[in-house]
Amino acid sequence: MKQAGTAALSLSCISCPLPPTLASQWDLVCSNHWKVPLEQTTYLLGWLFGFVVFGAACDRFGRRATFVLALMLSIPFGLAVALAVSYVMFVITHLAFGAMLAGTFVSLYIARLELCDPPHRLGVTMTAGFFWVAGELLLPGLAVACREWRLLQGAVTLGFALLAACWWCPSLFPESARWLLATGQLKEGQRVLRSLAEGSGACLEEDSYVGEQDLAEQDASSGGAPQPHYHSLCHLLGTRVVWKNSLILGFTAFIGSGIRHCFTRNLAPYGPRFYFPYFLLAACKGVALLFLCLTVDRFGRRAVLLLSTILTGVSSLLLLALMQYLMAWLVLALSVLGILASQAVAALSILFVSEVLPTVVRGSGLGLILAARSVGWAAAPLMDIHNSRGFFLHHVVFASFAILSVLSIMLLPESTNKPLPDSLHEGENQRRPPLFYAKRHRRHRRHDHLPLLAARSGASLYDPDSYARLVTATKKMLASRHGSYGQQARPLLRDPSERSGAREEM
Repeated sequence: MKQAGTAALSLSCISCPLPPTLASQWDLVCSNHWKVPLEQTTYLLGWLFGFVVFGAACDRFGRRATFVLALMLSIPFGLAVALAVSYVMFVITHLAFGAMLAGTFVSLYIARLELCDPPHRLGVTMTAGFFWVAGELLLPGLAVACREWRLLQGAVTLGFALLAACWWCPSLFPESARWLLATGQLKEGQRVLRSLAEGSGACLEEDSYVGEQDLAEQDASSGGAPQPHYHSLCHLLGTRVVWKNSLILGFTAFIGSGIRHCFTRNLAPYGPRFYFPYFLLAACKGVALLFLCLTVDRFGRRAVLLLSTILTGVSSLLLLALMQYLMAWLVLALSVLGILASQAVAALSILFVSEVLPTVVRGSGLGLILAARSVGWAAAPLMDIHNSRGFFLHHVVFASFAILSVLSIMLLPESTNKPLPDSLHEGENQRRPPLFYAKRHRRHRRHDHLPLLAARSGASLYDPDSYARLVTATKKMLASRHGSYGQQARPLLRDPSERSGAREEM
């Protein structure tokens, strides 16, 4: 999806006849060649705006509502791109189309993550990444079949029109029950949970529903807010630990996407100008996702992210200092290794930050991190606008950033096989465990070490926003109703009057 406009522009460089192309239709050659990377930059700018705006909308209006809105708006904007009559109209409509694609991506990513239990979060996320890679591999073939960029854009828009059928069938894309419960929408959350349980064939008891209704009435009568309470980006900026984790992972995502141009530039002497780098990048992304599938759950998010960042920085420094002394095959090997490592850094940073962000601000936080990654994406077209002037400085800066990020990764918590935090209070209490996540730690619960930053004092022990405490309170209430607790144990220390009476009797 994201590569549709970029591939259509780049296909103008292929010798096979594809009349008409964007470059030939609007004379984007010679002195006007700079307009091609300018259009690519504005397209990525649309993704940046879409991530920020629709990410915040996910926290305010819900994941499904945001997805439906972005999906429905992408259809007219996609048709407008295909029907553009001038370069300016194409740039503006393509920017808006990119923003809508970003909205569908961020809402789907969050909803998919919140629907999975901890052991399956990595597998489901990586599977979705493999589908993304498959789309990138099939896109050039679709472009050759369409033989015109307007037909290619129309075919991509038709796919979104077919996907819009999810709007008529809520069961295909239900609202996140975790977000509903975290924001205080208990009835809607219970309804979604009931539909999910019935759809999976789970055996339900009526007593549990009665207990949930009683708990909702107790929360409302004890001062709970009758209206849903939402959180915005301002609440995220007011945190300490959550904001610190977001900054670190946003920095690594920016580096993983921005430093990639330093490696892909070395692929120009090999093969055709378009085919070899394009398919190599897509294949490297698939290999990087496979590497994450095999290592992340075994060694932990933080250790694998640290290893990938070190490989990225070392490959970049070696190419920066020794490229003129290295053989061609070694330069190619280091470039491919750098591409693989940078792809792993970018993908794992997005998954990592999604798991450490609380549910109430997950959309806003993830939108900011994805926006930072979009800034890194824009590094390549920005360098092309200036005919690669300043590339050496660009390489030095990103290589230095990669080494610097290694130190900051050590301060991150670990989220492997841990439940997602729901409230800001839970997000602030995340702790920093040992670096390597051993298998034996999965069987025996291990207390983490000191937190990254101390949480604010005075926080209430009971947080009505917490979905985990809601479930725990429900179980306790149902158990007490059936008399499962038995008689209360006598206290070990009695009142002074009782102790004096006991002495007199003796």
